[in-house]
Amino acid sequence: MSKRAVLEVIALDAEDAVAARAGGADRLELVADMAADGLTPPVATFAAVRAAVDLPLRVMLRLADGFTAGDPAPLVAATRSLREAGADEFVLGFLDRDGGPDLAVLDLLTAELAGCRWTFHRAIDRAADRAGLRKLLADLPGLDTYLSAGSASGVAHGLPTLCAEAARHGEPGYTQRLMAGGGLTLAHVPALRAAGIDAFHIGGAARPGGWTGPVSAEAVRRWRTAVDERGTPRPQEP
Repeated sequence: MSKRAVLEVIALDAEDAVAARAGGADRLELVADMAADGLTPPVATFAAVRAAVDLPLRVMLRLADGFTAGDPAPLVAATRSLREAGADEFVLGFLDRDGGPDLAVLDLLTAELAGCRWTFHRAIDRAADRAGLRKLLADLPGLDTYLSAGSASGVAHGLPTLCAEAARHGEPGYTQRLMAGGGLTLAHVPALRAAGIDAFHIGGAARPGGWTGPVSAEAVRRWRTAVDERGTPRPQEP
């Protein structure tokens, strides 16, 4: 039997977390302020979500919109506070002014994480050199997932890149799990599954009422069903 695909759902609070679990989510990404595409949540929000559900919970480390870190001291402080509160999985990713990974900041934060598992998020979709970024980050401790749409414009544009990277799984720089997310729709899932991608990330797709409304357990359940179905390659155009 095939291994169950991972379905990760963005949660803003404990209500979202409970609904996502009811719908069949495997993991949560906890953020605040989706108007800025997801920032670090307050420690109190993390504690409330952690008390509400026992799902794996990855907490965003990002204090401002964009993919540059700025002064790393507040990020380090936020990381320490979350670690002290019990957070043990994270999401982060920062680029330097040339579009490469900000290794100085990433080294500081991974030292604070002390081996915790973490995702490099969609900053990879803004990188000047995706393959080069993966090579540079290959040995960072705890990095086990790349969250990517394959393109800064979303999965609709990045699908070929995602499929090509999935085909390289296991090569140096490509040992981490590839999680598809960013403009992801149910229509994309069969081709991604057929390409070997087994992790999916949804945010707005889990909220029929938009970001001002809560996560819908029923919406998550539809995604659970879709990602559990193995995709089949589409026939070649004549």
